[in-house]
Amino acid sequence: MKTRLLLNGKKASQESIRQAVHCLRDEGFDLEVRTTWEAGDIARLVTEASQEHCQRVIAGGGDGTVNEVVDAIMQTGQQDIDIAILPLGTANDFATACSIPTQSPYDALKLALNGQAHPVDCVKANSRYFINIAAAGFGAQVTANTPFALKNFLGGGAYTLSGLVQAINFRPFEGDAFYDGLQVASRVVIGAICNGRMAGGGQQLSPRALINDGLIEVVSLEEFEPSDIPQVIDELMQEEHFTGQFVKRNQVKSIRWQSKDVMPINLDGEPIQTRDITFTVMPSAIKLVLPNSCGILGAGRFEKRRLYVAFKLLSLTF
Repeated sequence: MKTRLLLNGKKASQESIRQAVHCLRDEGFDLEVRTTWEAGDIARLVTEASQEHCQRVIAGGGDGTVNEVVDAIMQTGQQDIDIAILPLGTANDFATACSIPTQSPYDALKLALNGQAHPVDCVKANSRYFINIAAAGFGAQVTANTPFALKNFLGGGAYTLSGLVQAINFRPFEGDAFYDGLQVASRVVIGAICNGRMAGGGQQLSPRALINDGLIEVVSLEEFEPSDIPQVIDELMQEEHFTGQFVKRNQVKSIRWQSKDVMPINLDGEPIQTRDITFTVMPSAIKLVLPNSCGILGAGRFEKRRLYVAFKLLSLTF
């Protein structure tokens, strides 16, 4: 299989990556490397990979690099190319949730070269695409305003520290959500559109999310007063399907958000700002290389049907 590593240029000098690539080539793998230099390079490199008959590309970088590759695949209509991941970011939220190795470039690349590609969902956000989580409001503000040097120094903990500092002056965003034929007024402190489960340096926002169920989970924390904090904590500690007065959870195929003020939104590490955005799930749009231990990959429709039939046969037997 002809495979190409699309490597974030900021990571190209890491000796562990060079060693892993050379080692796997010595083992007989056909692995080419291309590095990025500036904005737009990923889209160009994906197009080149398709034109040169690569069957698989590896996104070498953080969640933002994975996002760029997914967006480029969808924008150019190259969904026949498999996507694999070499996690090299600060948090690597998506890779961690997928059980992709994050500590060893060799192990991650070996999986990328040998692993099975599964059809998974991605999400369209107006004209952009992402595969993990779109954070809105306070969560997006934290990610966008955390200095790069702080990310490198503190790792995922940088988001927590930056969040505590910014929370002092944070004000909720007022707007309306449209989904399932409803129009719901909201004052959002934190919002998240979840295809995956983790964001913000290892924070598990949607424990029940699956990346191949044709649904996105919408999670939000509504405005609250200091006197409401005990109830907010109680709602946050409830079961993963719980929705209450302040903590809201819904599973939808599409949702639109309109706000009075421009809201910061972070699409897998890529910040945008808008007053009006529609999120729509794109079922089985991407072929993603995953380990057998991946916990956010549910049984497909065919497998679910087989399990159902097997269960019925078993119940009849007894």
